[in-house]
Amino acid sequence: MSKELKVVSNATCTFCGCVCDDMELTVEDNHITKAKNACVLGKAWFLNHHAEERPEAVIEGKPASFEEGVERAARILAAAKYPIIYGLSDTTSEAQRVAVSIADRVGGCLDTTTSVCHGPSGLAFQGVGEVTCSLGEVKNRADLVVFWGSNPAESHPRHFTKYSLMPKGMFVPNGRKDRTVVLVDVRRTKSAAAADIFLQIKPKKDFEVLWALRAIVKGVKLNPSIEQSTGISLEQLEDLAERMKSCKFGIIFFGMGLTMTRGKHLNSAACLSLARDLNKFTRFTAKPMRGHGNVTGADNVVAWQTGYQFGIHFGRGYPRFNPGEWTTADLLSRGEADSAMFIATDPMSNFPQAARNHMQKIPVICLDPKNSMTAQIATVAFTTATYGINTPGTVYRMDDVPIPLRPALETPYRGDQEILQAILDRVKELQGSLAATA
Repeated sequence: MSKELKVVSNATCTFCGCVCDDMELTVEDNHITKAKNACVLGKAWFLNHHAEERPEAVIEGKPASFEEGVERAARILAAAKYPIIYGLSDTTSEAQRVAVSIADRVGGCLDTTTSVCHGPSGLAFQGVGEVTCSLGEVKNRADLVVFWGSNPAESHPRHFTKYSLMPKGMFVPNGRKDRTVVLVDVRRTKSAAAADIFLQIKPKKDFEVLWALRAIVKGVKLNPSIEQSTGISLEQLEDLAERMKSCKFGIIFFGMGLTMTRGKHLNSAACLSLARDLNKFTRFTAKPMRGHGNVTGADNVVAWQTGYQFGIHFGRGYPRFNPGEWTTADLLSRGEADSAMFIATDPMSNFPQAARNHMQKIPVICLDPKNSMTAQIATVAFTTATYGINTPGTVYRMDDVPIPLRPALETPYRGDQEILQAILDRVKELQGSLAATA
C-alpha cells in the first residue's frame, strides 16, 4: 500500500518566540517526516511530535469522558474562593481569551509564564515606555545589533539568519557586512562567536553598565574606576556609546540574563531608557527576546482585556494588578490559592518546592498534550491537541506581530479553546443555578 503523503506550506513553528512561518512540512501517514527551513529546535519540535495514547480526560487518576472532566473542572472552579489560572504561553490567543473570561467569571487570579521570565520587562514598560519595532524593520534597517543577557545561538537559532545578523535588507544590502554586532553577557556563550564585540560584564552589574552608558550618551564624564566594579573599561563603554549614537538604526535585544538578575525591572527600565535617550541622536529600539511560542500573545491578550499583562486578581469584580501578591509561584508558595487551573504549562517540574507542596493539597485542573508532572498530580487532567501542529489559531511573534497557524496533523483530542469554552459554559450554568436557589 502506498503511503498517504501531503505537504503543508508556510506552516508556523511555535517552539520559540521567533514563530517562523515559512516551514514546509512533509506529512506521511499522519506523521511529520520532514520540516524544511526548521532550525534544530524546530526539527525536534515537528519530527518528534506524536499524540500520546491517553484518555481524553483523567479524574483522580482514573480515565473519564470529556463531559465528566468538564463537569468536575467546572465544579472545582465554581466552588473555589481563591482560584488561580496560570500558563497560557503555549496555546493560541483564542484559547487565552477564554481563559481570561473564566478568571473573570470565577473572581480568581490570572497569571502567565511572563511572571517568571520577562515580568520585570512588563513592569518597566509601564514605567518607562518602549521604543519598539518589528523584526522586519531590524532585518531591513539595523546596522547595529546588541544582544544583552541573551544567547540566541542556542535559544533562538534562526534569529541570526532570518532577522538580525545575516539577512540582506533594504538599507543593509550587504547583510552581515553592513552590521556591527555586540554581545554583552556575564560569560562567553556560543553567541559570542557571531559577535564583532564581546563585553563580559561582572555578574549582577547590568544596571551599573546601562546607567554608565546613559551617562556617557548624555555627555557626563565618568571615572575610569568603573572598570573595577563592572568589568568593562571606560574606553570600551565610550566606544559602545559612540557606536550607538552614530549608527543609522540600532537595537538592543535583551533576555532573561538581564531581567532575572539583581535589579530585575530596574535593569529592563535602564535598557529601555537608554534606547529612549539614543533617539535624540539616531533611531534606536529595544525588544525582549521571548522564549515560548505564544508568550507574547498571552501578554497582548491579557493586557487588552484587563489592562495588565500578568499577576491579576478579579476578586472585587474588576482586574487589579500586583506582582508578588497575585503571581502564581508566590501565591502557591504562601499556601493561599484553594484551587488551580494550569494551561499548557508544567509548574510541578520547575516551581519552588513550597509551591509544589501546596499544589498537591488543592484541586488542580491541567490541560496539556503530554502526561507532564503537573498532569500526574492533577485532580482533572485533559489531554489536548498541540497548537500549530494539530489546531489552527493565532500566535504573536516576539515583536507583537500576529501570525496564523496552519495545522499539519489530525488528532483525536480537542484543542485548549474548545475545552476551556466548555468549562466556561458549564461554570456559567452552575453559577446561574446557585443564584436561582439563593
